[in-house]
Amino acid sequence: MLRSLLTQLRVIGFFEGVSYLLLLGIAMPIKYFAHDPVPVKIVGMIHGVLFTAFVVWVLLVGRTHGWPFKRYVLAAMASIVPFGTFVFDRTLRHDRS
Repeated sequence: MLRSLLTQLRVIGFFEGVSYLLLLGIAMPIKYFAHDPVPVKIVGMIHGVLFTAFVVWVLLVGRTHGWPFKRYVLAAMASIVPFGTFVFDRTLRHDRS
């Protein structure tokens, strides 16, 4: 079992990042080049759930750890930019609790 909110955030961030890359790198090209929207619907739903979970956990962890507003902004940008959650995870490694 994951012991802390921070660890949970890191795991959710990883899977959110992977789902975003799958959506952009595989599902979207299939939709537009093979004219098959099904992968976007499936991967998009999974990504949407993970994105929402990431945002909720960012708020929980930020409140628990007393993050400054700038850190919330960085987390928000990380969830939008491809590979962003992986980069943001590097900053989370230094936090403990």
